[in-house]
Amino acid sequence: MSLFADPHGCPVSGRAQSFTPFGSEYQLDPGAALAWAREDEPVFWSPELGYWVITRYEDVKAVFRDNLTFSPAIALEKITPSSAEAEEVLRSYDYDIRRTLVNEDEPEHMPRRRTLLEPFTPPHLVEHEEMIRRLTREAVDAFVADGEADLVGQMLYSVPLTVAMNFLGIPEEDHGPLKEFSVAHTVNTWGRPAPEEQLAVAHAVGRFWQYSGKVLDRIRQSPDGPGWMPFSVRQQAEHPEIVTDSYLHSMMMAGIVAAHETTAHAGANAFKLLLERPERWAELCAEPDLIPNAVEECLRYSGSVAAWRRVVTRDTEVGGVRLEAGAKLLIVQATANRDPRHFEDAEEFDPRRESAGDHLTFGYGAHQCMGKNLARMELQIFLQELTTRLPHLALSEQEFDFVPNTSFRGPTRLLVHWDPARNPERSDPGLLDRRLRVSVGEPAKHAISRRVRVAERELVAADVVRLRLVPADPGGHLPRWTSGAHIDVDCMIDDQAASRQYSLCGAVPGDGYEIAVKLDQDGRGGSSWVHEHATEGSLLRMRGPRNHFKLPEEASGVVLLAGGIGITPILAHADEARRRGLPYRVHYAGRARESMAYLDRLLADHGGHVEVHVSSEGRRLDLERVFAELRPGELVYACGPDRLIEEVERRGADLRSGAVRVEHFSSQLAALDPEQERAFDVVCQDSGLTLRVPADRTVLQVLREANIDVQSDCEEGLCGSCEAVVLDGEIDHRDVVLGRAERAENTRMMTCCSRAEGERIVLRL
Repeated sequence: MSLFADPHGCPVSGRAQSFTPFGSEYQLDPGAALAWAREDEPVFWSPELGYWVITRYEDVKAVFRDNLTFSPAIALEKITPSSAEAEEVLRSYDYDIRRTLVNEDEPEHMPRRRTLLEPFTPPHLVEHEEMIRRLTREAVDAFVADGEADLVGQMLYSVPLTVAMNFLGIPEEDHGPLKEFSVAHTVNTWGRPAPEEQLAVAHAVGRFWQYSGKVLDRIRQSPDGPGWMPFSVRQQAEHPEIVTDSYLHSMMMAGIVAAHETTAHAGANAFKLLLERPERWAELCAEPDLIPNAVEECLRYSGSVAAWRRVVTRDTEVGGVRLEAGAKLLIVQATANRDPRHFEDAEEFDPRRESAGDHLTFGYGAHQCMGKNLARMELQIFLQELTTRLPHLALSEQEFDFVPNTSFRGPTRLLVHWDPARNPERSDPGLLDRRLRVSVGEPAKHAISRRVRVAERELVAADVVRLRLVPADPGGHLPRWTSGAHIDVDCMIDDQAASRQYSLCGAVPGDGYEIAVKLDQDGRGGSSWVHEHATEGSLLRMRGPRNHFKLPEEASGVVLLAGGIGITPILAHADEARRRGLPYRVHYAGRARESMAYLDRLLADHGGHVEVHVSSEGRRLDLERVFAELRPGELVYACGPDRLIEEVERRGADLRSGAVRVEHFSSQLAALDPEQERAFDVVCQDSGLTLRVPADRTVLQVLREANIDVQSDCEEGLCGSCEAVVLDGEIDHRDVVLGRAERAENTRMMTCCSRAEGERIVLRL
């Protein structure tokens, strides 16, 4: 094998030969540093490391998902072998770190994880909020009047470490010595210390090991206090075969690093990212409800865990590349998190990104970081405190330094400045008494609305108004959208906040969206609110766009059916079909021409492709004929009244799966009645957990309480945000997202409302 060949004997590209994670490019921005690989060489051999490097989102997620084929056993292995002298130093301290939750295999891993998980779940994390806020506030108090600070040295290093110690239940008198030792463990495991540094690092790691053992012994003597380590000691008494002595000592040491280093770096990365984009910082200051989702976007775009490691246990393939048993993998979440195949406009940093929570910074599946929600709480509180108290904060001119290593990244210092005379608390004494909400767990999507202004309002048919929406803020932008997409508009109905879904309905010049809303006096109140309040110049809040009614790229032809206001997504599909050169036919049905929005535009732009069916003129839509005239391979898309949708689904029941797609915008979902429902089990295959869903709880609620991330928005079975993949078990579908054929396939469910038909379902979560 040549010097520049992979283990299969194939030549290694020049960029793969020169790749090093210890260089400045990777340390500064690993997401950008390996963008070339993600696009051109997504799985490559690194001669520098002796590892295969994995860079695409789906490949990284697949590796995390299969912890049997891709063992975590090397996750804590030293990436730079120690010298013989350093190893001798470690032996002199009886250093003997064993497997922990991070790097142990099945069958040992999952029983331990289940036994020790409880303190990490959202219901148990809420008790830490006051402690985190107090520590953060005390840190800010110490420098708020100074006009300049190093956020890392004065807050972002010390607060997460103290939070970690308190969460673990380590006595306060031991915080100082353990803080001193923790960074050495990171350098020892994931870094590349020079030969002359290795002895000093080894001594620090050895002292860390010995001191953590002494602290653990004291906790064992009095295990009734709060904290994860006392909890673990108590669990050991009940499950000695699962929670062993050597395991506790190893977790004591590894837990300090895991709970501290990653959060400290994540905080530094987040503030650097936001302050480098003053307009984004200003957004958070003006709209603090954005902070939970901004945390997710910061973790996606510039997370503190850049990469992780696995070893292959059997011959397999990743991304089409053959990997042999024993191959070592560096899986680079930082690059996967900016994969344009999964994240639209992936290089754009957007605190309102609805898919931000899909990031892989915390890993995925059975080995996903247990402390993720503690970290989320801390990051939210850090941002809440500083956006409230120092909204005029700015980055100082500086060079950013990072501790060179493969996995954890964050600047070693972050210099900022501000004018203390402008501190809001000087003129608003009650400022610090106001408390912002902390989202314990992944934030729901309804918290990330955008402000838009009604630039135009026009009556386009009887009781139908067309609204052109543009960004409310100067320099703002709206995400790109595809035909079939809809937005959610916030409104007030009977003094209660609600949201209603409206399709985007055609090309709009400039940066704007267009919707059309028909007044329905007998509806749920949304259309009445829009007609009354959405006047020209008024401000609205919206979310989206999202699309569960998309035209597939591989479509060979499409028949588009619209009834009444259902023309809105159908018009967008007609425009898209014409743009692609796709064969298409449009059937537009209504009671009278004056009530049919966009009729003139449809005929002008698509005349030869359109049939108009007007009931008052004696021409009704004949669905029997429409379906009889379908050509091989054509798809049917329909939107309109419930009776139209039901008939389309009935006639399309015998067609191939996916041939008929329908769009709903109303839900008849009722509150759960425990007297009518029954409990069932949900097996989360990727997470290794089996959860009981009681009669009065939804699947979504139970998943969240068990620390499993599932996004949501409407929670009425309308928007599709909370969809999960079904692997086994029959589903009682109660949503209006899936069509009849999709329900029959039984491969997806909406966790906010649907339930099990039987005693058990298996989900890919």
